[in-house]
Amino acid sequence: MEKPALPSDDYDTPWKHALTRYFSEFMAFYFPRAHGEIDWQQPHVFLDQELAQVVQDAQLGKRLVDCLVQIATRDGGEQWVYIHVEVQGQPDADFPERLFTYNYRLYDRYRRPVASLAVLADERENWKPDGFGYQLFGCEVGIRFPVVKLLDYANQTESLLEDPNPFALVTAAHLLTRRTKGDPEQHYAAKWRLAKLLYERNWDKQRIIDLFGVIDWLMRLPTDLEQRLLQEVYTLERKVIMPYVTSAERFGIEKGRQEGRQEGRREGEAALLKACSRVALARSPMPSRSG
Repeated sequence: MEKPALPSDDYDTPWKHALTRYFSEFMAFYFPRAHGEIDWQQPHVFLDQELAQVVQDAQLGKRLVDCLVQIATRDGGEQWVYIHVEVQGQPDADFPERLFTYNYRLYDRYRRPVASLAVLADERENWKPDGFGYQLFGCEVGIRFPVVKLLDYANQTESLLEDPNPFALVTAAHLLTRRTKGDPEQHYAAKWRLAKLLYERNWDKQRIIDLFGVIDWLMRLPTDLEQRLLQEVYTLERKVIMPYVTSAERFGIEKGRQEGRQEGRREGEAALLKACSRVALARSPMPSRSG
């Protein structure tokens, strides 16, 4: 008997959401050296629109997630510098060249140091590019960039689930999503385990909702299993008094769409009947007056 197909997993939105919401924790978990050199007392600013303007004509492959962040350093040598982060979901031979191109274009625009950082979320163990360059006639040009491979955490799932950094949990969710892909029941069990862990953490309400949203988006379930999970979550919420809305909103939106389509059909049919009636009246002969 064939297993029911799972909805396709979407890696772009959850990564983008988590990265922008919890950038300091992102840097601390994946790039601790850089995190230690950033002045977190100063505000950091996301410049995604500026990034899009700089790289919009760089046709060097599909970008999964990329962010440009303006930050201050602790040493005070450079008041403002830039971090360009990419999360790459699939192996791409042009990926290192793309980082090189983005880096020099960003430097050309801002005339400030730009650090390119890469997180590789693909499934090919031996793909781990960390630089690009060339030399000609004694001239050398290139880039070396820090890279993190999520598959390197594959044997650390249990320790990830115990780590207080939210990106340890996001990494675990990513790995469990891929590990249980094609098996809805195992997918459900992994998602339910992560859900319970969230509620067991001494985190504020907003962080729980945000990270639950990431897990919910990463680990999409067939409708029947999603409804079962909702019931389990509602039961859990009543114990800890913490609202969860992500899946509930999705079901509500879908229901609204279905009802909207039905209402639209009813309105369309009513309008069509009215139009037909008007045409029929217009075409019918006028009654003759007597007298």
